[in-house]
Amino acid sequence: MNKLVLIGIIFGLFLFGGIRIVFEYKRALKFRFGKYIKTLKPGFRWIIPFIETIQVVDIRVITFNIDSQEVMTEDNVPCSIDGVVFFRIDNPEKAVLEVEEYKFAITQLAQAALRDVCGKVELDTILSKREEMGKNIKEIVEEETKEWGIIINDVKIKDIQLPENMRRMMANQAEAERSRRARIILALAEEQAASKLLEAGKLIDQSPSAIKLRLYQTLSNIAAEKNSTILFPFPEEVLPVKKVNRKKRKK
Repeated sequence: MNKLVLIGIIFGLFLFGGIRIVFEYKRALKFRFGKYIKTLKPGFRWIIPFIETIQVVDIRVITFNIDSQEVMTEDNVPCSIDGVVFFRIDNPEKAVLEVEEYKFAITQLAQAALRDVCGKVELDTILSKREEMGKNIKEIVEEETKEWGIIINDVKIKDIQLPENMRRMMANQAEAERSRRARIILALAEEQAASKLLEAGKLIDQSPSAIKLRLYQTLSNIAAEKNSTILFPFPEEVLPVKKVNRKKRKK
């Protein structure tokens, strides 16, 4: 009886030891004596203990950072650039059987591609066209990894570190550019104001009565100050509007 219980316990442990749960977002590659048999899909699975093993692969989008790389641009500016890679496993069998440590391999490829792409362009291009630089890096990495059953979703350049003297020069350049724009805007405003004043002057010349209305408006503005004293250097009758009236009377 004791032997039967012992055998039952051993058999139960044997069965229990082979139970595997594969999650929906993973795939499990089953090996028997080290030889690949098949890929287990999500759900409750059982393998033969000590004879079969599994290797689980995550098929979700995986993100990892590209370590900061020292790059010398085409215009001989040293800078440190880092980025981020988004990829996913499309074929788990190839990702495991075709390359050792696919994550490490992709990391090395991304670092080399970043140095290669950014080293062939000038600093201004890197700063102004980060999206384009990321696409170029993605194409290089994607070309190398397509045989591994891996899809590169995207590559982004995150940060660009410049030398201190270069940052000061760029700050001075930006300040000069802002000053230039401010002067241009001020000049355009003065030009528009002068144009409007010229139009107003021509209008007043065409209508002499407008001079008198302008005079009354000026007097009203001055009269707002109670301590103001107004002196007229000439009588109001000498204004052009009176001369026009006299000509009309003669006619």
